[in-house]
Amino acid sequence: MFRGRNLHYEGSDRVRGLGAGGIGAMQLLAQRTGLTAAIDGSLRLLKVHQPYHESDHVLNIAYNILCGGKTLEDLEQRRQDEVYLGALGTKVIPDPTTAGDFCRRFTAADIETLLAAIDRVRVKVWQQQPAEFLAEAILEADGTLAETTGECKEGMGISYDGRWGYHPLVVTLANTGEPLALVNRSGNRPSHEGAAERFDQAIARCREAGFERILLRGDTDFSSTRHLDRWNEAGVRFVFGIDAMRNLAEIATGLSKRAWKRLERPAKYAIQTQPRARRENIKEQIVVERGYRNLRLNSEDVAEFDYQPGACRRPYRVVVVRKNLSVEAGEYVLFDDVRYFFYLTNDWEAPADELVFLANDRCNQENLIAQLKNGVHAMRMPVDTLVSNWAYMVMASLAWTLKAWFALLLPEGGRWGEPHREEKREVLRMEFRAFQQAFIAMPCQIVRAGRRIVYRLLAWNRWQRVFLRGVEVLRQPLRC
Repeated sequence: MFRGRNLHYEGSDRVRGLGAGGIGAMQLLAQRTGLTAAIDGSLRLLKVHQPYHESDHVLNIAYNILCGGKTLEDLEQRRQDEVYLGALGTKVIPDPTTAGDFCRRFTAADIETLLAAIDRVRVKVWQQQPAEFLAEAILEADGTLAETTGECKEGMGISYDGRWGYHPLVVTLANTGEPLALVNRSGNRPSHEGAAERFDQAIARCREAGFERILLRGDTDFSSTRHLDRWNEAGVRFVFGIDAMRNLAEIATGLSKRAWKRLERPAKYAIQTQPRARRENIKEQIVVERGYRNLRLNSEDVAEFDYQPGACRRPYRVVVVRKNLSVEAGEYVLFDDVRYFFYLTNDWEAPADELVFLANDRCNQENLIAQLKNGVHAMRMPVDTLVSNWAYMVMASLAWTLKAWFALLLPEGGRWGEPHREEKREVLRMEFRAFQQAFIAMPCQIVRAGRRIVYRLLAWNRWQRVFLRGVEVLRQPLRC
């Protein structure tokens, strides 16, 4: 079917084409939200602004990633593209070496200043949302390993599983998937180190934006029992995993049969058409044929009891899930196994099974971290010190934040309110690669006319209508 054979390429000076035509919307977003002014008004790293300002360096790294770049070296392709420069209204942008030097100028205090400037704009974007958006903020924290093969990177360490690199802490808003705090740490640091302080900062930002309720979630490393009383008194709800310590296991084992209730998990999705037969589980067949040891879940039960951690002045609610497992080898059942999973919370009203599902929803943060690592490539650690790599990580993650802000500012009212709300949710949930293909990789002709920079679309995709609706909103001032 592909019959084109007599193909030729020709260059044209008259048609100034740009593959990443959506980058103009990101520039408009940075200006309308006040991000550019917030960075320049807070960050003081350059003594003389000739020709660059601090915002030029920060946005240069974020735009490079939005346009498909993965490393600092990809900036060279951007700066050699005259059409790209003209589309952003500039004659020159920092080269890779200059961008690396800018990362090395940061101190830890400078990074905190940059994070605070971004947060001020973030609060403004949140305040543009409808009232139901501000009903509850769900904050999550987790650590992840950023492995590196470099041997001369200051601050690197060896992790618990023998990998060299760094161990960033990531605090996110589950409602939108935005990274609220990114902290670079040595590879040998524990996951929870510094998480409570970052939770406090995120709580303050959410309250400033007007969120009515705040929920903290985390796995067993983030239970932070010495902070629970303070959060509880401040009206913050929390659901943390807690280690299956011997005393908790003894309490769970001693519960009466009446205390346990069967845990029925809801279906992952609703079938819209006719149900289909399940495909054969090839992996399961191989496990049985080769006699591998296999854990099979037979049932789950849930119960609850009161428990006062040693660092707390009052008891809290513990929800325990009992998993009834069978250990198999091939087609034979070797023995039964019972395992307990505990969740610590100050919510005394929600049903126990709902709290289990609420805690399990935290697993979606793993997908966000995977996007920051493999989609945005924010954790490549391209520079040579812990702080400079931290600075790069914050600036690169701004590409993901701009994606989230663009989705949040899409209009959802009027006659077509419900379809528009669904499109907004879909853009917000998009993977970074899908967002690039739909909203950034839009072939355009760049035309300079009458003090205007015109992006003339040269191709169509199904998201173009949503994109143009978002651009129209960005041409108007935000609500105060």
